[in-house]
Amino acid sequence: MSYEFSIGENVDRTIGAQIRQRRIMMGLTQDQLAETLGISYQQVQKYETGSNRVSASRLFEIANLLETDIGWFFPLNDGQNGAEAIDNASPRHVIELVRRFSSIENQKVRAGIMALVRSIAENDDNLEELGHSRTGVDAA
Repeated sequence: MSYEFSIGENVDRTIGAQIRQRRIMMGLTQDQLAETLGISYQQVQKYETGSNRVSASRLFEIANLLETDIGWFFPLNDGQNGAEAIDNASPRHVIELVRRFSSIENQKVRAGIMALVRSIAENDDNLEELGHSRTGVDAA
């Protein structure tokens, strides 16, 4: 099992990028994460850019706040990490999706939406086999 980064700054930048990506997935701003951690938003910025190294204890705290395993911040070459969850999705779309989903109060509706999303995600490749592109437009 090998890591897609070497040592030093690359590790710090990779972990920072993963923190940013997970924060966005959770629909949090830098200010909100900073406040919860009891630090300044500038410190969160420095973590996310890799200009400041995140200590193991701080990374553990961040992982708990962002509701993920600490290993999520260390992507592997074989693609086995949580970052694949948003693939190439625009961070703004992810934030909007999370915010709108969070505003749905009816738990049955939320469960239905989750079931629908899981079904679509699991069968996404099958859509192309049926002659439909991922955008929903028939393939020529």
